[in-house]
Amino acid sequence: MSGFDIHWLDLREPVDGRARDWTLLEKAAQFVRKAKRQTIVDLGSGTGSTYRAIAPLIPDANWRLVDLDERLLEQAARRHQQKNNIIYQNADLNDLAFLGLREADLVSASALFDLCSNAFIERLADELSRHRIGLYAALNYNGKIMFDVPHPDDAAVVKLFNDHQRSDKGLGPALGPESSRALTALFTKIGYHVEVAQSDWRIDEDAVELHQIFVDGLASAVAETVMLARETIVNWLEFRIGKAGTGCVVGHCDILALPV
Repeated sequence: MSGFDIHWLDLREPVDGRARDWTLLEKAAQFVRKAKRQTIVDLGSGTGSTYRAIAPLIPDANWRLVDLDERLLEQAARRHQQKNNIIYQNADLNDLAFLGLREADLVSASALFDLCSNAFIERLADELSRHRIGLYAALNYNGKIMFDVPHPDDAAVVKLFNDHQRSDKGLGPALGPESSRALTALFTKIGYHVEVAQSDWRIDEDAVELHQIFVDGLASAVAETVMLARETIVNWLEFRIGKAGTGCVVGHCDILALPV
């Protein structure tokens, strides 16, 4: 799994920041502050947005940023040149044994688990539970997209986009909108204390370009399903591009799962 555009990641970071549930973020930081190693491994780290969200709360923590995309890790390293508490690891997340997770107190990830399969999170949960490692999983897409200005084809587009989200993104058949429920159920079953909070995106007039790129991505994904007429998709996209900035809510959930 790789290939995320740096510009897209930069556009979404401030929206992610407003959406994150800060109660769970602070609890994750408290957990690390009390831990022996104070070490976080961030999976699918991109350019380091999760680091930038949590680091101010735990400035002395040690980090390993893990991503398959070398471009993103190189960008992260350039942005944090003065930080000597970060290790950058280019690795395939499928190779859990090589990620050094047992050295962590907390594993973090943002906007990752809706791209993962149930089999992947089962393997991850087994690894974390054996070493009593916590999990902070932020911004998991939950399948809900609502526009302030409706269009007759919104429901069909969102349904087909959600179907597309369940395709294999490199970590097995993706959970897509079911990721939060799957994570909650699995970590509860293995005896973790699990908390869930809404972390919905609100895209409005201060994020017009993000809005435009987002709906263009929806249209492209729907087109790949070949389940909606091309003319219908084109007309829907033209309408949505014209309404960019009028308001859109994209449902997400944050999850904090800690060993008891």
